Amino acid sequence: MPVDPLHLPSPEDEGARRSRIVEVLVDAFSDLMAADADAFRVKFRKMAADPFAFYRGSACLFYADLVDTEDQWADERTSRTWIHGDLHAANFGTYMDGTGRIVFDVNDYDESYLGHLSWDLRRFCASFALLAWRKALSDDVIAGVLRVYLESYLDQVAAFAGTDADRQFALDRHNTVGAVRDLVLATAEQTRVSLLERLTVVEDHQRRFADVPRHRRLDDAERAEVLAAVEAYRETVPVGVRRREVAYDVKDVVGTGGFGIGSAGLPAYTVLLEGYDQALENDVVLSLKQAGTAAPSRIVTDPEVRALFEHEGERTVSAQRAMQSHASPFLGHTVIRGVGFLVSELSPYEDDLDWDDLTEPDEIAEVVAQLGRATAKIHCIGDADAEHEAVDVQVEDAVLALVGDRREQLVADLTVFAHSYAARVRADHRLFVDAFRAGEIPGISSAGEHPVT
Repeated sequence: MPVDPLHLPSPEDEGARRSRIVEVLVDAFSDLMAADADAFRVKFRKMAADPFAFYRGSACLFYADLVDTEDQWADERTSRTWIHGDLHAANFGTYMDGTGRIVFDVNDYDESYLGHLSWDLRRFCASFALLAWRKALSDDVIAGVLRVYLESYLDQVAAFAGTDADRQFALDRHNTVGAVRDLVLATAEQTRVSLLERLTVVEDHQRRFADVPRHRRLDDAERAEVLAAVEAYRETVPVGVRRREVAYDVKDVVGTGGFGIGSAGLPAYTVLLEGYDQALENDVVLSLKQAGTAAPSRIVTDPEVRALFEHEGERTVSAQRAMQSHASPFLGHTVIRGVGFLVSELSPYEDDLDWDDLTEPDEIAEVVAQLGRATAKIHCIGDADAEHEAVDVQVEDAVLALVGDRREQLVADLTVFAHSYAARVRADHRLFVDAFRAGEIPGISSAGEHPVT
């Protein structure tokens, strides 16, 4: 029988839980809060919007809660493998891979680390329960869709066990359906020119970044630091996929802020490269973003895991290259002022799965089945066959051995977890908003702000 792994705080315990939420957030983000309080105030206001937004921005709290959760879906072989680390329903979308294919996949590897495969499954299942609750789907419907996700995951794992060509697998226009295939086809219609027109201007026959509030011009010293970092980054791009020299000539560079709910406060730069040739429509835009601490690393304390990577930028890139079949040829890392940065292309060929128009259970289940396959893909190709030596097991064999004939038990247990943790997040969201409004988050909360007159 499935066991309820979590219990909501009783009214008398809510004060302690509220303090715990603040404690975990401050512990995870205190340095970044101090560096850019305004960015975190924006992040927390976005998290306050609804429980799903709160969940997306509080992966650190999720892992803090897992410390005391018994995990029967992890053993010696499945507890130290590449995981996405923040696998929620909004972290799926399209991109152009290193072979030029438009593929549908998991995206945003900022939180990736070595840990329990089941953590990814738990985080996704709880996220879907939150998303489905927002769409007023019943608990029975949610359970049915989660069954589709988990069975699709296990079926794809089994398929990988029967082939040696798992790294050639991709979800593309040929094997996707419904809303996922529509997204793949729409992404293929995007152009590099449209991205450049949004970010840049052409003056005196040369392209540069537009002077907009989001772009900060650098002084000579900071510009020199960034240019040196770009030069060092080139050495982290594998020789086999590195473009010819002209592709890396820097035309312009600006400072920018962090990206998304999860990246608030992280220093970032945007770099304009000459691109594939000297034609202005082929310029390439790179993002240099300071890599943060992966949320799962807060409970994975094995020093051997930490020693695998010189800095967080290298860790993020290693994870992405392991879990993507053919990563972008521009993916790499560098160091600025002693801190690791992730370097990636700002590509026009990327788009996130949009859940807003997905309302009916049948069309949602069709999408979620494909998310299960994508999840299996990142787990199974990021194993002993990947370039990085971090994982030395065949994940598909390990998962099938662990689950065995307990499929029904896995589905039941993770469904109970999803409902239970989603209920906890809805309660936590209210406690977080109350704490934020009451000024309980040091240096960030809005208490004491002057009213608008």
